[in-house]
Amino acid sequence: MNTIIAFILMFGLLVFVHEWGHLIFAKRTGMLAREFAIGFGPKVLSFIRNETLYTIRLLPIGGYVRVAGEDPEIIELKPGHHIGLEYNHEGYVKKIIVNNKSKHPDAQIIEVERADLDHDLVIEGYEVDEHEKLTFKVDRNAFFVMDEKETQIAPFDRQFASKTPGQRAMQLFAGPMMNFILAIVIFLILGLVQGVPSERALIGEVEPNSPAQEAGMQSGDEVVQIEGNSVSSWEEFTDIVKTNPEKELEMIVQRNDDVEEALTVIPKEATDMEGNEIGQVGVRLAFEKSFVGTFKYGFVQTYETTKLILVNLGMLITGQYSLDMISGPVGIYDATDQVVQTGFMNFLMWTAMLSINLGIINLVPLPALDGGRLLFVGLEAVRGKPIDPQKEGVVHFIGFALLMLLMIVVTWNDIQRLFL
Repeated sequence: MNTIIAFILMFGLLVFVHEWGHLIFAKRTGMLAREFAIGFGPKVLSFIRNETLYTIRLLPIGGYVRVAGEDPEIIELKPGHHIGLEYNHEGYVKKIIVNNKSKHPDAQIIEVERADLDHDLVIEGYEVDEHEKLTFKVDRNAFFVMDEKETQIAPFDRQFASKTPGQRAMQLFAGPMMNFILAIVIFLILGLVQGVPSERALIGEVEPNSPAQEAGMQSGDEVVQIEGNSVSSWEEFTDIVKTNPEKELEMIVQRNDDVEEALTVIPKEATDMEGNEIGQVGVRLAFEKSFVGTFKYGFVQTYETTKLILVNLGMLITGQYSLDMISGPVGIYDATDQVVQTGFMNFLMWTAMLSINLGIINLVPLPALDGGRLLFVGLEAVRGKPIDPQKEGVVHFIGFALLMLLMIVVTWNDIQRLFL
């Protein structure tokens, strides 16, 4: 149960922060954000606030912000259509009744001759059995009413395409950006709570029955010298240990009371992830409390994690990693289960890493992802004119279909791994 709750909270946080970035920048530029969704598929919960429909959907495989103009507008009024009109107190059309007009006895029924709800915000037409053409001014915040559901109209200046390439690019980039910011914040919290890794070769924990314990090494010791060579960092210490399995190493450690003591340590032989034989002594790096160090830690950890994910992504693209190594929701849930069992701090670290991963993946220039859409905005900026929306829509639709297919394959691989 703990894992289920942790996974739901983690997934919800990552998607919420990502989509919140898209939503905030859409609203700041005046775009009409029709829907803010966490998940896909059937709605589980929904409510409307400040023009936007907020939904939680059944399938936990992402989320989206639907902005007016990104897709063809929902309803198009064509000549010959019979519609009903309801007005506000200023005489502007407030509601356009598309069907079920009998349920709106106060609506004025007209036959449409021309409608411009993008620029002029007018509807021209005739009352039934009348020949005098009338012009009706439409309120900027008017609603279509179809099947008794209201959908707000979107004048062109509130549509995605009306904004400058820079504004559109920022709205698209804001989602991944918020994932990186979330990671920085989580790493800052970790630094404040548990401290930051020491830059010195300072021992934080000595494992029972390890070579370090047998040699007399203690928590709080600082390794200052190995085999007569000075040691100033944890990296120097671990590099020497790794390259000397089963060899005696004369170390000098400095205790909390500034007393130096000579120890003889024999690293045991172990195998790393790449199959290489390395030495290990069974100690962990100490953490220290420092405000400046904590602030630095938030950014450095985000940078280092980003670099590691990019390297692994490059290896996947070049074929050094197989598709079987990618995990989907099922694999992430299984990994989360293992992390949750190791403690809350490790769970926070895992959440930060996944947030960075989500930000990076969304910036990959593939159709349907933020990166793919940013690519189209960039091409428009270079060409000086927009790409045909229908052609772009087809590309994104195909890309989304392929991504869903990839998700199915990855999920199937995850399920197979769980039962092997």
